[in-house]
Amino acid sequence: MRTFPSWQELFIRFALFFVCISFWRGDLNIYSFSLLVVAWLMDGGLRRLHQTLKLPLVQAIVLLCALLLIGLSWGELPDNGRTKWLKYFILLILIPLYSLLNKARMPWATGGLVTGYLMVLGLGVYQWLVTGEQGIALLNMSYLSFSAMLGAGAIAAAGLACVSRSAVMGGVLWAAALALIFIQFHQSGRVLLLATLIAIVWQVYLRFKIDLRKFVGIFIALLIAAGVFAYSSPVFQERLLLVKSDIASLQQGHYNSSLGYRLAMWDVGVHAIAERPLTGYGTGVPERYFEAAIQTYKDGLYKDLPAFQKTSHYHNDWIEIGMHVGIPGMLALLFLYWGWYQAFRRSGLGILGAGLVTYIVLAGMTDTFLIFSRMPVLLLAITALAMSGYKQNNQV
Repeated sequence: MRTFPSWQELFIRFALFFVCISFWRGDLNIYSFSLLVVAWLMDGGLRRLHQTLKLPLVQAIVLLCALLLIGLSWGELPDNGRTKWLKYFILLILIPLYSLLNKARMPWATGGLVTGYLMVLGLGVYQWLVTGEQGIALLNMSYLSFSAMLGAGAIAAAGLACVSRSAVMGGVLWAAALALIFIQFHQSGRVLLLATLIAIVWQVYLRFKIDLRKFVGIFIALLIAAGVFAYSSPVFQERLLLVKSDIASLQQGHYNSSLGYRLAMWDVGVHAIAERPLTGYGTGVPERYFEAAIQTYKDGLYKDLPAFQKTSHYHNDWIEIGMHVGIPGMLALLFLYWGWYQAFRRSGLGILGAGLVTYIVLAGMTDTFLIFSRMPVLLLAITALAMSGYKQNNQV
C-alpha cells in the first residue's frame, strides 16, 4: 500500500522548498532560515552534525565564521550599524540544507530553486525590456546582483552541458547558457560578465582539452557570440566608454570614479593588512578604518572619496577578510575556495565546480562577492543538491 508522508516530513519538504524559492526576497530570510533550522532539528540534524562537519567545505565555512567571531574581541560589537560582515554567516546555511536532503526531498528543493530562479529571471527581463531599467526594483535587487545571478546560471548550465550524455539536453543547456549571457551583456556588471566568460571558457577547456579541435571550435563560437552580443548592447558599449573615462580621470590624479575608488580602497586595504598581518583590525572595523586613514594617508590623496561613495566594503573579498582578521582569515578564504571545488569534484561534477569556483574567485577580486545578498544561498543550494545527488546515487 502507498503510504503518505507524515506531517513532520511534509514540514521538512516545505521548509526546503520555501528556503530555495524565497531567498530572493531578503526580508523573508529570517522566516525561511528559521524554518530550515527547525526542520533540521526535527530531523535529528544535531545527531548527524559530526558527519556534516567532515566535509572540507563545511569545515572552511565554520573556520571563517569562527575567526570573524574571535575578531570581535579586538574589533567592535555590531551595535554601530556596520554589520555587513554578518552576511558571511549566511554560508552556514549549507549545514542544515545538505543534511536535510535525501532522494525524496531533492525534488522539493530543486523545484523551489528552479522556480524561484525563473521567476526572478522573468522579472529582470521584463524590467530590462519594458521599463529600460536594470536590476529588479520589486526585489530591491541591484544590477550587480542580477548580473551575478545571470552569470551563475550561465555557468551552471554550461557546466551541466559539458557532462551531459544526451546531445539534445546538452544543446538545450548550451542554448540556455547563451541566452543568459546575452541578457548579462545588457546589464552593467562589467567584471561579472568577464568572470562569466572566463569561467565558461575554462569549463570548455577542461571538457575538450584532449580534443583540441572541439575546444577551438567552441571557443571561436563563444567568441563570435560575445562579439555579436557586445555589438548589439548599448549598455555594454556605454560601460566601455566609462572605462575610458575612468582611466582618463586617473591620469589626471582624480579617484572619484568607479575604477579610481576601487584602486584607492585596495591601496588603503593592502597597506592596513601589512601593518597588522596576523590579526587585522578586528571584525567590524574596516569601514571605519578607511574613513579615518584617508585623512592622512598619502597626504590625504583619497580624503574626499566618502563624498563620492558611502564607505561600505573594500570591493575585494581577500582585502575585506584580511582587514577583519588578517592573514589567518585570508587563508580560511583560500580553504573555502578549495573546499567548494572539492565538494563538486567528489560529486563527479568537477567541471561545474571549476567553473563556479573560478567565477566566485574572479568576481571577488573587484567586489565582496561572498556578501552579495543572494549569491551565497544560490551557489550553496546548487552545491548541496550536487553533493546530495551524488550521495543518493552511490548509496547501497
